[in-house]
Amino acid sequence: MPTALITGGTTGIGRATAELLHTRGHRVAVTGQDPDALAAARRELPADVLVVRADARVSSDTDALVQTVTERLGRLDLLFLNAGIFRPAPVGEVSEESFDDHVAVNLKGQFFTLQKDLPLMNDGASIVVTVGIAARRGSPGATDTPLLDELGVASAERDALRANVPFQRFGSPREVAEVAEVAAFLASDAASYVTGQDVAVAGGYGLGA
Repeated sequence: MPTALITGGTTGIGRATAELLHTRGHRVAVTGQDPDALAAARRELPADVLVVRADARVSSDTDALVQTVTERLGRLDLLFLNAGIFRPAPVGEVSEESFDDHVAVNLKGQFFTLQKDLPLMNDGASIVVTVGIAARRGSPGATDTPLLDELGVASAERDALRANVPFQRFGSPREVAEVAEVAAFLASDAASYVTGQDVAVAGGYGLGA
């Protein structure tokens, strides 16, 4: 039975991917750090999905995660690095604390989670990383996940983001599953000759005219 570890897997894209992979026979572990999201995941995900509290910024949490995954899942067929934070602000208003948090989670956390999980990866295993469309353009596209509410994105800001999407709308909660489908495909034997690719699921955001 294939195995998968999904960081940031208690909400949004990560959770949708966990649910999809579970239905397709994977043994799945997910991480998160928000107490409410962790509690909801433990209540609502299938009972055999392993839900682990882990803060990507904390090295000891990552070490404990690796130990738990080793004990419960053994080796990994998919490592889905999906944990991340996004606290937008004008350049002149970015605090050092906010900058450090972004680097600690989105760069350092991703890197060392990968490093420490590498010994668990099976031959032919897949590593998938979630990045925003901002990796291609300065403004991100948006999917309707709890992150928008957590960021306190106002109606006018949502309208401005939506106007730049060719589909003229955000990705819906249902369409979050499309990202999960991409991750599931990349983890499957059908993608055995796919590597180093950037797959955008963003309603066409970032395309030229």
